[in-house]
Amino acid sequence: MAPREWDGSTVLGPIAIFSALPSSPASHPMPDPNRPNRPLLLILLAAVAGCAQPGTATHPEDWPVYGGNTDNTHFTTLSQISPANVAQLEVAWTFDTGDAFEGSEMQANPIVIDGILYATTPRLQVFALDAATGEQLWRFDPNAGERATSRIRHRGVTVTGDRVLFNYRNRLYALDRRTGEPIPTFGDGGWVDLREGLGRPAEGLSVSASSPGVVFEDLFIIGSSVPESLPSSPGDIRAYDVETGALRWSFHTIPHPGEFGYETWPPDAWEIAGGANAWSGVTLDPGRAMVFAATGSASYDFYGANRLGDNLFANTVLALDARTGERIWHFQGLRHDMWDRDFPAPPTLVTVDRDGTSVDAVAQITKTGHVFLFDRADGTPLFPIEERTMPGGGLAGERMAESQPFPVLPPPFARQSLTVEGLTDRTPEAHASALATFNAFSTADPFSAPDTSGTIIFPGVDGGAEWGGAGFDPETGLLYINSNEMAWLLKLVPHSDESLYAANCASCHGEDQEGTATAPTLTGIFERMSRDDVVALVRGGTGLMPAFGAAMGGGTINDLVTYLETGVDASAAEVGETPYDLPYRTALFDIFLDHEGYPGIKPPWGTLNAIDLNEGTIRWSIPFGEYPALTAMGQTGTGTDSYGGPIVTQNGLLIIAATTYDDRIRAFDKLTGDLLWEAALPAAGNATPSMYMVNGKQYIVIACGGGKNGAPSGGTYVAFALPD
Repeated sequence: MAPREWDGSTVLGPIAIFSALPSSPASHPMPDPNRPNRPLLLILLAAVAGCAQPGTATHPEDWPVYGGNTDNTHFTTLSQISPANVAQLEVAWTFDTGDAFEGSEMQANPIVIDGILYATTPRLQVFALDAATGEQLWRFDPNAGERATSRIRHRGVTVTGDRVLFNYRNRLYALDRRTGEPIPTFGDGGWVDLREGLGRPAEGLSVSASSPGVVFEDLFIIGSSVPESLPSSPGDIRAYDVETGALRWSFHTIPHPGEFGYETWPPDAWEIAGGANAWSGVTLDPGRAMVFAATGSASYDFYGANRLGDNLFANTVLALDARTGERIWHFQGLRHDMWDRDFPAPPTLVTVDRDGTSVDAVAQITKTGHVFLFDRADGTPLFPIEERTMPGGGLAGERMAESQPFPVLPPPFARQSLTVEGLTDRTPEAHASALATFNAFSTADPFSAPDTSGTIIFPGVDGGAEWGGAGFDPETGLLYINSNEMAWLLKLVPHSDESLYAANCASCHGEDQEGTATAPTLTGIFERMSRDDVVALVRGGTGLMPAFGAAMGGGTINDLVTYLETGVDASAAEVGETPYDLPYRTALFDIFLDHEGYPGIKPPWGTLNAIDLNEGTIRWSIPFGEYPALTAMGQTGTGTDSYGGPIVTQNGLLIIAATTYDDRIRAFDKLTGDLLWEAALPAAGNATPSMYMVNGKQYIVIACGGGKNGAPSGGTYVAFALPD
């Protein structure tokens, strides 16, 4: 079947007026059997709100939590859409948020409960839709009408009882599920400050949460996003009271004095170090009262002389008591990370076969293209793990870990080294360009220490696996992973204190202010933002950007902003030493590309993989994604980078969008990897789809936000269904 082309249509309906709802269900007419009755749905929602728990939906047609279920398997038993009819799917409705801007992203996995869909826009407004029609029911703007000042990556909301919980910058909100209004009894008039309770002055911290949390009993458990440069914030995993917003427990991922792992950091690290945060989300086993998290790197990513030691609990799989936050077991997958190889996705809770016995387990996917598998109860590895000696070396003051752990099985789902033979041969010119870069940045070992001559990180810092996470089929034991196969370039230079900009900004935004793969260009910033907005952004930070409010005085911040505005540096002499000063900073951090902007290595540049967790084998692996310009020239099967995960159906489908440049959603046979269906999207669906049923009709919905790695941005949700 030829792929369905995007027709650009948008279906929008009237906004439901909640204040006009009758006080009693008896006053409602009988619902039309062919269309959901929104007022009745909302009255029923209000009736069950006090007892409904995420992951235990009122009926199995829902997609009640991030990833579909508390075990984060992305698995559904819905069966109306099947391998036999999936090619008949067509657009059922679209919802244009009207909220996209240049460089914006929208990575939300929508929540669907009782026929209502909850999600976020590129500017982090929260909305509710009729899940059968795409009609907006309510919308909440945390900016109160003011323009959002920068891109913030965000993956959705948590719905529990009568409330919608979500994070905007440093604010954790609780909204009324029926109206979208902040609940005044939660925290300070509807929100709590995520910067509080970390043992440091709040004004000096930048803390948010890019991935939704989970609810266990009366606790909301959530990780955080913090800067990957310095100054940073500690990555504590925390539990808040669902009703009041009170902080109930914290797990210190940078241990405090007397806590387990304290000796793996310098003595003062708990006061000034940052990172080790569960930015990709957490996973819940409610039956065991256990919550699982996979943490990121310690800050700064690429040079760690100020954090010598193994750095527990960075780069660690954690199993915690959900009621208390106490550690049950842990596994550190990378000691003293120097390559930004943090765990990129939350753990997946699986059940595998071991000699005819079912074993509940935890699967953790990695940026290096590996899968670790542990017994869920005590963390015992279910496949052997070996220690491999590291090459040593590093810049002055640095000290690499002597060895690192690698699973023996399953085999890696991404290539593990890059040689001359692995460089692109797409054209002679492309090969020559890649060879010149390779020779300038040649790296003898995938774990060579970053240095001032330049290194190649491969597998790259955006994969193998990435934040979309894996899908799992409990009936076959197959784990499905989309993998990025692109190398990255890294070069450090001596830290400069010649100016405030060089000392604080150049590492991320570049010496020329043109931006890097991790930070936007500052050129034209005052056309996009007011001076006051820029000052506020520098002071308070956002996302991965540090807050400089404590490190700089107000006058110094104003001088820095004046420099951005005029090029005049009035305060170079005021660059002073701080506890965050390092002798090196990033000069180059970007994808390894050829002269025409395509990956500098041989395809595939992205793959889709099925891994048998019972046997520890790779069942199948296929190229995933296309570059349309190359496809038009007859070069197919290249694969592309992808962001977002798959969903798996009991009746045989693997459904995924995720690919960055071809703007498509696809369905595969989950046992063979054969393509069964694909459709065009208005922008890249860099998100995980959701699957649900309303009034006997099954839907697939995907957030089409684009914006990754230079791709066009979008702000549309698209739902597919079979024809009536």
